[in-house]
Amino acid sequence: MRFPFAVPALALFAAAGCSVDTASPARAAERFHAAIAGRQEASACSMLARRTAEKLPGPGQTCADALREVRLGPGGRPTAVSVWGEEAQVRLTGDTVFLHRFSDGWRVRAAGCQPVRDLPYECEVED
Repeated sequence: MRFPFAVPALALFAAAGCSVDTASPARAAERFHAAIAGRQEASACSMLARRTAEKLPGPGQTCADALREVRLGPGGRPTAVSVWGEEAQVRLTGDTVFLHRFSDGWRVRAAGCQPVRDLPYECEVED
């Protein structure tokens, strides 16, 4: 699966000179991976963006079943966090996670992402 993640130039200019909260998306990505590591897939599903949670399961599956099958690797600690408006990328030692800020907080839009040279990220879980 491909997760096309482009950074609009306008978002970069809008963020210039502003204090950006990078801690909140980093914590959300860590909580998601902690739930996966603790085999609490239903809890991890509640941290996904609604569209991601709806798209993930195959026929006859729950979101938790689908996350169990994906077998995401360890998340690890955050090494870099980038925020562009309502979008964020959190690079962990074992994964890259893309998030969106909703009214109730940051939710995972894509996880299990690996960069592909000159192409968008390849993600195991995405919307």
